Amino acid sequence: MSDVSLVHLSDLHFGGLADLAQVEALERFVPTLGAQAIVISGDLTQRARHGEFQRALVFVQRLREHAPTLVIPGNHDIEWWKSPLGLRGTRVKYEKYLQYFGDLRPVLEIPGAVIAGALSSYGVALGSLTWNLRDVAVKGHLPRSETNRVRKVFARAPAEAARVLVIHHNILAGAISRRMGLAWWRSAQRRLIETGADVVLCGHDHQEGAGQVDAITVSTSGTHSFRSRRGRPSVFNVVRIEPFVVHVQHYRWEAAAEEFRESDRFSFARRDAPEPVVSEAGGM
Repeated sequence: MSDVSLVHLSDLHFGGLADLAQVEALERFVPTLGAQAIVISGDLTQRARHGEFQRALVFVQRLREHAPTLVIPGNHDIEWWKSPLGLRGTRVKYEKYLQYFGDLRPVLEIPGAVIAGALSSYGVALGSLTWNLRDVAVKGHLPRSETNRVRKVFARAPAEAARVLVIHHNILAGAISRRMGLAWWRSAQRRLIETGADVVLCGHDHQEGAGQVDAITVSTSGTHSFRSRRGRPSVFNVVRIEPFVVHVQHYRWEAAAEEFRESDRFSFARRDAPEPVVSEAGGM
């Protein structure tokens, strides 16, 4: 298997909260990173308005000139109020998103990897309701039908290919918020493991992160809006997948210089990576 490099962005929130200086810097900088693919894990817009989608589409088209780009919807990209609890059907909530991006559950195959989007953004829906009023229309959920579909996608992939799952809602608690993005997250994590994913890319929490669920590496990208946690600098990630290791490199926004610079880096053993061979002398 050859190494695979992915740029992971999230939560641009085109509209009144987008930081246009960051957006313009991303348009300049991301193409220089030489990634095999670019992933945006949702919340391209703030209020799911046509003008916001139009600017988001221009941004995505500019990135696609340099690398294949996969996009999924976030909770801000759907008009859930048009069909709370699915009373008027499902499609009406996603009509604008579908008009501009065409696929709620995209799959992208590149040399060395299969990248599968999973839909977690349903607005006010039975699967995302909790006892906490703060969670209304914010929490996501991951139906069994989604994890079953992704598992089948990964089962058809070449054995040597990295399996990358993309979801909007964060599957690890944010370092500041201490909140999980998914309702019923324990069962969702179990089913994510069963998909066979090597890496999960997510966003939603507006703070970057890197960690693991079981042996799955999790990359959480920050926001490029003015709503970062406690006013911290925005961060996006570059995920490099090697045969035995996954690296998550943070790129932090330096507002004074108006550029992104390398920040923290985390490395995790890949799922099912073989144990290192130890010589009789005790060396590696």
